[in-house]
Parts: sequence; C-alpha cells; structure tokens
Amino acid sequence: MTILVLAAGLWILGWALATPKLLRWGAIALLWAGAMLVHLALPDGAALRASIGGDARTWGAFGVVVALVLAYRAGLAALRRRAAPLPAASPSGPQSGPFAAGELSRYSRHIMLREIGGAGQVRLKSARVLVIGAGGLGSPALMYLAAAGVGTIGVIDDDVVEDSNLSRQIIHMTDALGLPKVQSAKDTLNALNPYVTVLPYQRRMDESSESLIREYDLILDGSDTMATRYLVNAACVAAGKPLISAALTQWEGQISVYHPPQSPCFACVFPHAPQPGLAPACAEAGVLSPLPGVIGAMMAVEAVKHITGAGEGLAGRLLIYDALDAQVRSIQVKRNANCPVCNAVA
Repeated sequence: MTILVLAAGLWILGWALATPKLLRWGAIALLWAGAMLVHLALPDGAALRASIGGDARTWGAFGVVVALVLAYRAGLAALRRRAAPLPAASPSGPQSGPFAAGELSRYSRHIMLREIGGAGQVRLKSARVLVIGAGGLGSPALMYLAAAGVGTIGVIDDDVVEDSNLSRQIIHMTDALGLPKVQSAKDTLNALNPYVTVLPYQRRMDESSESLIREYDLILDGSDTMATRYLVNAACVAAGKPLISAALTQWEGQISVYHPPQSPCFACVFPHAPQPGLAPACAEAGVLSPLPGVIGAMMAVEAVKHITGAGEGLAGRLLIYDALDAQVRSIQVKRNANCPVCNAVA
C-alpha cells in the first residue's frame, strides 16, 4: 500500500508541476524497481519489506500487467494516428501530376465516372470557360463550373448586386449588396474552390468583345436581352467557339448548344427577335425563384460534357423545361441555309 500511495503522490506532483507524462511514468517505474529490489535483497521478516507489503512475485506480476496495459494503449494510439485522414493540401501545396494533392480528393466522385475519369478531369482543369452574365442563369452555372474544377473561369457583367437579385441569383450574398456582380461572383467562387482561377470583367458585351471570346474555349450565355444574345452568337460564330445559350421567363426555360457547322447557330433557330411584349424580361414578367437554378445547372452539365466529351450534348436540339406543368420537351433544330450569321463564315 505504501508504494501505491507514493506512486499516486509522484503522479499528482508531476501533474502540478506540468512534468511530461513520460517522466512521471519513469519515476513510478523507478519506485517499482526499488520495491522489487527490496523484496529480492532483504530476508523475509525485514521491516522494510513488511512496510512495502506483498512479495517479489506479487510486485513482479503487477509490473507485467501495468506494462501490458501501457503497451496496448501505445499501440492503439499508433493505429489511430495511422487511420486519421491526412489534412487537405492547400492550393500552394505539393502537386500530384497536374493536380494539387487536395484536388484528387475534391474531384474523386468525378474521376470515378467512367465517362470522365482522370483524363476528363485534366481537360476540365485545362479548360477556359467564359460566362456572360452573373445573374440568375450565370450564378448556378458559375458555381458548378468552379465546383467541377474548370481551371479558368471568366465572368462578364456590368451590373451591381441589388435586393431583388437575391431570391434567385444564389452566387450573391446579402453582404455583397452594392458590389459589382463580377466581384461578388469571384469572391464566392474563390471561397468555393481555391484551385480555380476566376477572371472578372466589369463591363457590357459589345462589338469589341469578340477579342475576349477568342481567349476562351467555351462560352456560356446567360444574358437577359435578345440584343446581347445575337451579339454573343455572332462573336462566337466569327471566333469558331461553341456557345451554350439559355433563357428564362416566368415558369419556363430553354437551353441549347450552338456550334456551326456541326449544328445551327442561335440566329438559325431564332432569326428574328420577338415583338415587344411577347418575351418580357424577368424584371417585367417575373420568374420562379428556383427556375434559374435548374436551367443554369443544365448549362454547367452541358459545359462539362462538352469539355470532357462525355455523352451526347444538346447541339441540334432545343430543350424546353416547363416547371409549372413539370414537362420537358426536346425539339430538333437545324441550320438555316439562308442564315446571314453562320453561313457567311462556315
């Protein structure tokens, strides 16, 4: 009993003095070794042996049990350290081939897909995609492109974030009110995926924008005016760039991929702008809050498919989604032999 009391006293004293556990266990081991030495060296009946209690066999067995318990705990701790996940690498961390170490885990579900795999993910990382508009359609498209690992994402918009945007333009947060939409979008995308490069352009699309379009591999048009859509289409045709264009109104959305000569251009399908009042903007007619998310996500899906070569895209088909009646229709569309836009350069 005396030895156990002394051992407890040593442990408490070491804890009070913030002595490392290893030293505390060492002191107790020395105390145990001293007790064993007393029992082995002194004859039976010696006063010191009696004060310690027990005999050499008892203290030897006690030492073996304690050693086994400590060895078990040490082994269990080592196994836990080996099983613990490694911390994610920072964007500036070591590269594993074309990817930083953290990217392999981030994109693992993509890489598992037979249609994408590692080669497809490399193509996504190498791709340059320009998104026109950081509004209802651009918001989900941008977020999914960044999440999917598209390496360079450009976003062009001249607007600022307003209260009326927040119900459907999910890339913008309340504390971004008053900020340029491109800056708000960049902040959100950088927070979502620090491995992608986001290039903001705070300006409108105009006749000089063809040079910008030529810098990218794929264009996504989420603008909200027919004039801009025609301008973007003409610039994409002239630059030979594939275009994914979508539009919304109230409960309905539509999307297609335009890339002549393999498919029609936007002007082939919509040769004339609708009469005033027939296709009002969202600000005039209203729009279902989740609808841009549905169509914008479709834009990102088509972009990923186009970049990786997975599946069959919407080139030559116009997909129309009616949220109110829960219907999806796909219409075959063909090139217009008299199209003044794509036939002039094809």
